[in-house]
Amino acid sequence: MKLHPLAGTLLLAAGILSAPPLSVAEGLPDLGEAAQSEFSPATERRIGESVMHEIRRDPAYIDDPEITSYLNRLGNRLSSQITESRQEFEFFALRDATLNAFAMPGGYIGVHSGLILAAASESELASVLAHEISHVTQRHLARLINKSGQGQVASLLALAVAILAARSSPDLAMGAAIAGQGAAIQNQLNYSRDFEREADRIGLDLLERSDFDIRDMSAFFERLQKYSRLYENKNSAPGYLRTHPLTTERLADMGNRIQSRPYKQVPDSLEFQLVRAKLRVQDGTPRDAVAEFESRLADRNFPGSEAAVRYGLAQALLRDGKLAAADKEVRELRRLKAVSPMIETLEAELRLKQGDAAGAVAILRSAQPRFPQERAVAYGLVESLLEARLPNDALKFTEDDLMSYPSDAKMHFLQAKTYAMLGRRLQQHRAQAEGYALLGQLPEAVVQLELAQKSGDGNFYEYSQVDSRLREVKKRVADEAKQPKPR
Repeated sequence: MKLHPLAGTLLLAAGILSAPPLSVAEGLPDLGEAAQSEFSPATERRIGESVMHEIRRDPAYIDDPEITSYLNRLGNRLSSQITESRQEFEFFALRDATLNAFAMPGGYIGVHSGLILAAASESELASVLAHEISHVTQRHLARLINKSGQGQVASLLALAVAILAARSSPDLAMGAAIAGQGAAIQNQLNYSRDFEREADRIGLDLLERSDFDIRDMSAFFERLQKYSRLYENKNSAPGYLRTHPLTTERLADMGNRIQSRPYKQVPDSLEFQLVRAKLRVQDGTPRDAVAEFESRLADRNFPGSEAAVRYGLAQALLRDGKLAAADKEVRELRRLKAVSPMIETLEAELRLKQGDAAGAVAILRSAQPRFPQERAVAYGLVESLLEARLPNDALKFTEDDLMSYPSDAKMHFLQAKTYAMLGRRLQQHRAQAEGYALLGQLPEAVVQLELAQKSGDGNFYEYSQVDSRLREVKKRVADEAKQPKPR
């Protein structure tokens, strides 16, 4: 299957970022203070953020709070076992059928939807995340530039340009990436197995300490190796193998480590099964999805659980506009006593499509205290309140929510929508600006703040706040313009 342009460039990015320079590949030395200062964690985070700002705009980016929330819960369960690092992580998904995952500077870890669907168990998916987390915590990117100085930072910025260019021209993107790194890339990739072995070892420990089945790490990589044998052309093999070279030695080393540890069978979580069902429903046509899940139900083919199959069928029916049939499946989910915030948001969405906004509000008001950290429940509640023509209730909720989650761009946008319904133009544009600023879309934030200045419905205090915030954002724009440009 043809790669999405952005995803294809990210495959190249993963390989480049995980490849050690020839001078340090064998020994994998610890970084001294000089190397740390040359390429600090803060610098890595800044570069990662700049790339993420653009990835979030790409059509391949899965802007689904339930899928994102699940990946971050799973990833944080693993990263919480790291005691020697304060590294922050952010996990996200890209809609791409290929099997791949990748770590970017600053702790940003991407996962292709194809890999999530190909994972035979939650422990398999966790093993991939543990491996990528280990690339980050071991600062493999910093080791890459240990001997290269600031010139390598410019090369990394060139790679960022390649990622952005991929949205419009994959050929241009690949050319930019290769030109920015030169012929040394291939030589460095040949040595990346040292980093891979280190990530295997540390990732396996993370997996075990997080109470997952460590045997599934070996099972996943062995299955990938079997897939790779089906491809005559090495460049057509699964993307994860091209960017994470898999050798017999690595598999043997992994197997030896696992054999010495006690067996532990770990059941999959319901959320893992529901997320996979949701991703399957989003692929292809609604009717194809309905047919697939109806077939599973008829054959009693429940690879995970009956609840996951009925959830997938309800989502597919909802997507196909068959509301009565979807409602029947939701009632079956309730009969099975399946408990998940994803079921609550599914039923609320169904109620909205049935024209029952009050019913959706009731469902999500009941769910919110039971699942207080679920962002999809919070977003759904605000949208349902607005649909029910209860903007004052929606405003109160957004104000309280943003006290706990001030960096949630989507909630700022929902608050802007709420202010618009209330006719409060200054606050509408100000909230919209905050959302744009959090996404790194600073020019758009400036436009919104300038509109707030001209709104004509604010008091002296509110206008002063807008003026002050506009100065801050314009300064950020100016500061970013002074940053080193890729060459």
